[in-house]
Amino acid sequence: MLHGRQAEQARIDQMLDGPGGALVVRGEAGIGKTALLEYAARRTPGRVLRVAGVESEAELPFAALHLLLRPVLDGVGALPTQQAEALLGALGLGEATRGDRFLVGLATLSLLVELSAEGPLVCLVDDAQWLDSESADALVFAARRLHIEPVVVLFSAREDGGTFPGGGLPELRLDKLDADTAGHLLAEQAADLPLAVRDQLVAEAQGNPLALVELPRMLSPEQRAGAFTPLAFSLGPVEPVTDRVLASFRDRIAALPAATRSCLLTAALDDRGELKVLAAALGRLDASLADFAPAERAGLVQVSAAGVVFRHPLVRTAVLLACDIAARMAAHRALADAVDDDRRAWHLAAVTLRPDEDVAGELESLALRARQRGGQATVSAAYARAAELSADPAHAVRRWTTAAGAAAEAGLSRRAAELVAAALRQAGSSTLDRSVLAELARVRAQLAFEADRPLEAVRLLQEGAETADPSTVLSLLGLAGFYAWTSAPHPDQIALARRTEELTPDGGGLAAAVRAISRGFRMILEGDTTPVPAFPDGMGEPAAVPFEVRMVITYHAIVRAEREEMLTGATALVEECRAQGRLGRLPQAITLLTIAQLVDGRHRSARAMVAEGLNLAADVGQPFWRGYLGGVQAWLYGVAGMEEEWAACTAEALRHADDSSWLPAGTWAEYGRVILDLGLGRNQAVLDRLDRVTEGASRHAFIWRYAWPDYVEAAVRAGTPRRAEPVLRRYATWAEGVGQPGPLAVLHRARALLASDEQTAGLYERALVLHGRHEQPFDQARTRLVYGEWLRRQRRRAEARVQLETAMEAFDRLDASPWSARAAGELRATGASPARRVKADDPLATLTPQELQVVRLAVTGASNREIGAQLFLSPRTVAYHLYKAFPKLGVSSRGELAMLGPMT
Repeated sequence: MLHGRQAEQARIDQMLDGPGGALVVRGEAGIGKTALLEYAARRTPGRVLRVAGVESEAELPFAALHLLLRPVLDGVGALPTQQAEALLGALGLGEATRGDRFLVGLATLSLLVELSAEGPLVCLVDDAQWLDSESADALVFAARRLHIEPVVVLFSAREDGGTFPGGGLPELRLDKLDADTAGHLLAEQAADLPLAVRDQLVAEAQGNPLALVELPRMLSPEQRAGAFTPLAFSLGPVEPVTDRVLASFRDRIAALPAATRSCLLTAALDDRGELKVLAAALGRLDASLADFAPAERAGLVQVSAAGVVFRHPLVRTAVLLACDIAARMAAHRALADAVDDDRRAWHLAAVTLRPDEDVAGELESLALRARQRGGQATVSAAYARAAELSADPAHAVRRWTTAAGAAAEAGLSRRAAELVAAALRQAGSSTLDRSVLAELARVRAQLAFEADRPLEAVRLLQEGAETADPSTVLSLLGLAGFYAWTSAPHPDQIALARRTEELTPDGGGLAAAVRAISRGFRMILEGDTTPVPAFPDGMGEPAAVPFEVRMVITYHAIVRAEREEMLTGATALVEECRAQGRLGRLPQAITLLTIAQLVDGRHRSARAMVAEGLNLAADVGQPFWRGYLGGVQAWLYGVAGMEEEWAACTAEALRHADDSSWLPAGTWAEYGRVILDLGLGRNQAVLDRLDRVTEGASRHAFIWRYAWPDYVEAAVRAGTPRRAEPVLRRYATWAEGVGQPGPLAVLHRARALLASDEQTAGLYERALVLHGRHEQPFDQARTRLVYGEWLRRQRRRAEARVQLETAMEAFDRLDASPWSARAAGELRATGASPARRVKADDPLATLTPQELQVVRLAVTGASNREIGAQLFLSPRTVAYHLYKAFPKLGVSSRGELAMLGPMT
C-alpha cells in the first residue's frame, strides 16, 4: 500500500487504462518514486520491461537500453531493416552501422509498438538521471512519439545527483508526506515503538518515506523503549534526511565482514550485477558469492539467478562511500580481469594514476567502437580519459580535440568547451598535425555557431582552412561563407566574406562551385544587385560532395532563382538523411526543403514539412534551426492572414535564434508580416516596414529581393507609385540577370502596375505566359488578381471575372485567406456573386499538417510501416492519422486517394 499517493496513483491508472503515453516522476531520494513505478508494474495486466540507471554505467553507450530491451530482442526481426540494423549495432549485437542515436530511438519506438500488438506494454525506467546519454536520447525520442499506442513509459529521476532533461515529457513531482500520512506509514512499519518516539521519528523523517522505514532501524534499545535521549542519528535539523539514511546504510555496511564488503563493492562497481562476472572477480579478492549472505540478511541486497540487486540506489552509494581507495582499486582490477568487453578499459582507467599509453590505447579503441554504434557521449568520455593518460602532448591534444568534437555532436556544448580548453592548454607545447589543427578550429567554430557568435565561427573556419587538407578545406569554407551571410550586420562582415573567397582554392569542379558561392555571398553583402556567378559543370556525383557543401549549394539556388533545382536538391538531401538515419542533420535539410516548397508556391506541403522540422529540431536540440523554421512558419501564417499565430510564432522563433546574431528567423518573420499586411490592404504599413528593414540590420538578407515586387504593389495601392521606381529598377536588374521565368513574370506584373493603360494588358499577358513556363501558384494567382482588378476598372467585367475567379480558386487551395477575400471582393464589384468557399469544397484544407504528410505519402503507395519510418511515427499512429483523414477526404480506402489531385 502506498501512503498519501492517491492522486499520483490515479494519474498512473489513467495512463494504464487509456491510450498510453509517457511520464517523468521527479523527487528527492527516498520520496517514493520507485514505489510508484512498482505500483504501475503490479497494476498493469500486460508485459513489463524495466531498467534502472546506474551511475557507473553512464559512460557505456546504450547500456541501459540494452538491459531494458534484452528480454524482447527476438522481436527486432519485425522492424524495418535499417532500424533493426541500427538498433542491433548500437547494442553491440550486430554489425556497426554508424547509426544516428535518434534512429535508434525510432527503432526503439517501433519495437515497443510491435510488442504492444500482443497486449499492453509498460516500460519502467528508474533512476533516469544516471542513464547513459545515448539510452536517454533514444528512450525520450521514442516516448515523445507515443500517442495512441497501448505503451506506457514511466521514468523516475532524482532532483539531485545527475540530470535527466526529459525532453518536454509530462512530469509528476512527488512532494513530502504530510505529518498524518507519515504517522500512519510509521505505525505500519514500527507499531511496537512508543507514540512519543514515533512522533519524534516523524519529525526527523521530514515526510520522506524511505526515512520513515529506515530510521527505526537506527534506534538503540533504550531509544526504542522510549528513553528521551538525543537520537544517535539526529545531527541537527539542517542535515538532509537522505544524508542520515545514507549514514545509516554506511554504518550497517561497516559492520559486515570484510569479505561481504568486498562483495558489495564489486557489485556496486559492476553495473550489470551478473553472477558469472561477479564470481570470477570475487575469486581474485579471496571472496565468493556465498559471502553476500550477511548483506542479504541485513536487507541491503537481493541475490538471485538474475544477478545482484541493491535494495535502494542509496545502498550502492553508501557502499562506495564506506570503502577506501585501496579496496576500490582492488575491485576495479579484479573486474578488469573478469570482463572482456568495453568495461575492461574503463576498469583499467579507473586504477591508472599516471600516463600509460597502453591503457590510453585501449580507451581509444573503445571510443572507435562506440563511434560505430552512434555513442558520441561515450566517444567523448573515452577520448578525454585517454588524453589524460597520454604521455605524448601531441597525442593528448589530438584526443582532447576528438573528445570535444564528439561532445559537440552529442549536444554537450559546455563539456565540449571544457575539452577544447584542455586541448588549447597543451597545444603550445607540441608540434601538431595539420589535420588536428583544422579539426580543433572546426570544433571551436561549431561551438561559436551554437553560442550565437557566427562571425567568430567564420574566423575559426578560416583558420582551420589554412591548415586543412584539400578534402576538408571546401567544407570549412562553404560553411564560413554561409555563416557570414546569415549573420547580423557587423563591421567585419564584408572583410570576412572577402577573406573566405580569397582562401577558396583554385581549380574546377567542386572548388569552382565553392568559389562561386563565396563570391556570390560577398557580392550580396556589398549590396551588389547584379546576378551572382553561375555554377560550373562537372562537380561530380552528389554522394562525393560533402554534406555541408551540398547544403550551401542547394541554398544558394534561391539567389539564382533556380526554384526547380532547389526543390530537387533539398528533396534529395531530406531523402538521404532519412535513408541513412541522419536525424541530427535532418532539421537543416527540412529547413531547405520547406523554403524550396514555399518559394515554389507549395504552401500546404511547406506547412506540413515545417511542422515536422520544428518537432525534430526540438528533439535533437538544435535551436538555430528551430528558430529558422519558426521564422518560415511565421511567413506561412502571414500569407494565411493568421495574425495572432504569426505574432506567437515570431516570438517563439526569436526565442530560439537571437536576431541580434542571426538573420534568418527574424527576417522570415518580418517578411511574413509584410505579406500579411499586404494581403489585408495595409499598404502604408508594408512600405514603412520594408523601408525600415532594408535600411536596418537585415538589409543584406537576400530574401528581400523577393519582397521588392510587394513594395511596388503597396506603393501603387497607397497612391505613391513614384516611390516604387528605384525598387523596381533594382528588381529588374536581378530578374533579367538570372533570366528565370518566375522572376521575369513577376517583373512584368510589377511593371504593369506602373505602366500606362496602353501597355498594361500586354505586360500582364506576357507575365501569364512566363508563369506558364514554370508554374508558381501563389505568384500566378497574384498576377491574375491585379490583372483582374485592372480589367474591372477598365469596365471589361467578363474578362475580369475569368482572372479573378481563377485567382480566388488558387488562393483557396493555398489557404491564403486574405488574398482570397480580396479576389472575392473584386468579383462582387464586377457584379458576380462568388460562391462562398467551405472546407468541404477542398477536403485537403481540413487536414492537420501531420495528416497531410501521411496522406501525401500514402498516395505514393507507401505502407504504414514505410510512412512511419519516414515521419518517425509508429505504424499504428500512421493508421490512426489515415483513419482520421479518410472521412475528411470523403474516401474509404487508399485507392481512392489518387482521385484527390495534387497535394501541394
